[in-house]
Amino acid sequence: MEIASRNKKARIAGILYLLLVISGFTYLVYIPSELIDLKNATKTIENIRSSEHLFRLGIVTAICSSLIFMLLPLALYNLLKNVNKVSAKFMVLFVIISVPISFVNILNKFSVLTLINKSEYRQKIGQTEFQTQVMLYLENYNNGIQISQIFWGLWLLPFGYLVYKSGFLPKILGVLLVAGCFGYLITFLGGFLYSDFNKTIISDILGFPAPIGEIGICLWLLIMGTNKLNFRKKLQ
Repeated sequence: MEIASRNKKARIAGILYLLLVISGFTYLVYIPSELIDLKNATKTIENIRSSEHLFRLGIVTAICSSLIFMLLPLALYNLLKNVNKVSAKFMVLFVIISVPISFVNILNKFSVLTLINKSEYRQKIGQTEFQTQVMLYLENYNNGIQISQIFWGLWLLPFGYLVYKSGFLPKILGVLLVAGCFGYLITFLGGFLYSDFNKTIISDILGFPAPIGEIGICLWLLIMGTNKLNFRKKLQ
């Protein structure tokens, strides 16, 4: 009965994690790749105007992703709190801190829509200043994403530790999650301190563990639930 209940909690967390992965990919990767070119203001503004619905969809998806990200650690806390309650609380705390940052950051996208849709602003400030303002808001949004990534990394440290120590989830996924934490943090610091850091092979290597670990644990929770074999061995 206890194993069945644990599996149910695991699959609820897995569903939330899958939704987070899908929504995150949509608003962080797919939609920006279709619309945004930070080196070409004219093209970017034209793309947003011609595909405004897609741009708005990105905003809605970002909001939904933040809400899912707020619920996910609560589901994981329910699953992993008996492993180590202090670590489980830190896992939740790091995510809860990041969510308001994400919501405030989304305001930059609303500002872009305001500038593009209200012609009076463009008439008052001129075309050049108009383009500059739009691109500045998009740059500020990207800067906000960088700040959020600090916490996207930090929460993986207690989460990975809990996975590793649980006894009913694969230890290798815990190792990858912890490595993903340091990958996020080093990538942020490297990119902030050295402008070409993100073009180096070190950046590519550091970015490898987090997606593997997160997609891995997502699929494991969703499909496998908890590792019953290891759990029974632990009881014995």
